[in-house]
Amino acid sequence: MIASVTLNPAVDYTVALSDSLETGTVARSDDHRYDAGGKGINVSKYLVELEVETLATGVAGGFLGRYLLERLSTQQIAADFVDIDGETRLNTTVLGPDGEYKINQSGPRVSRLAVDEIIDTLCEHDPKTVVLAGSLPAGVGPETIDRLAKAGPWETVVDMGGETLTALEAEYALCKPNLEELAAATGRRIDGVQSAIAAAEALRAEGFDRVVASLGSDGAVMATPDRTLHAPAADVDVVDTVGAGDALLAGVLASRSRRESDAAALRSGVAVASRVVSVSGTRAPSLADVRDERDAIAVSAY
Repeated sequence: MIASVTLNPAVDYTVALSDSLETGTVARSDDHRYDAGGKGINVSKYLVELEVETLATGVAGGFLGRYLLERLSTQQIAADFVDIDGETRLNTTVLGPDGEYKINQSGPRVSRLAVDEIIDTLCEHDPKTVVLAGSLPAGVGPETIDRLAKAGPWETVVDMGGETLTALEAEYALCKPNLEELAAATGRRIDGVQSAIAAAEALRAEGFDRVVASLGSDGAVMATPDRTLHAPAADVDVVDTVGAGDALLAGVLASRSRRESDAAALRSGVAVASRVVSVSGTRAPSLADVRDERDAIAVSAY
């Protein structure tokens, strides 16, 4: 079983506008949706569609926290969250004809006691893999991530900001930065696939068994103990990029849970991400036939 831990979850509000935003005018839309969000939760959503057993945990509070848990229940995603006094945040994405706009709230403070309860929850469910993903709320630093990684016999996967990745000291099976996070974690300028490969290899040498980096239109790379792999992005119409990196990670983890090769895992990740960016919001599209798309993706080894 793969458990996801989201320390700063959100209700994702996505609204699509037919006209551009202009100062002093009122924009109206009938095309909007609310989703349970946060990087770890998104990973669990996609794992459910990939028929992989998963549990979503973390912290939730206030009326938005209650809504988030209701949405998870409606989507039949197993969840066991710790209740806190603060208010779960609201993240807004505006899709307009001239671009995509994002407004993310900071979220509530998370106490050491709440982290203790999350550890108890993980120990109770005994997952094989724990995914620690998303932004760090107030009260939580890299040392907390290390503590969660060391708290049980599970292998730990991390998807955090670049500065957090460089401060971690525990052992991690895999980390999943995006292009900007990879650059921040390594202090390197990344301007293409080759420089991304070099950066992923450098980050892996800092203590991660594998590094999977999402590169947007350049696809994704995976640095392993033996070699580094690159898979190009699939040719799809991109509607919304929210959740793309989480989908990539879910595809990789689903493949690894079936003990498939690194190349198959990378192909799976790119295929799932390609399917997710073709729909709006962070809802999980059907992934029942995604293996057919995966098999068409070429992987190069370096």
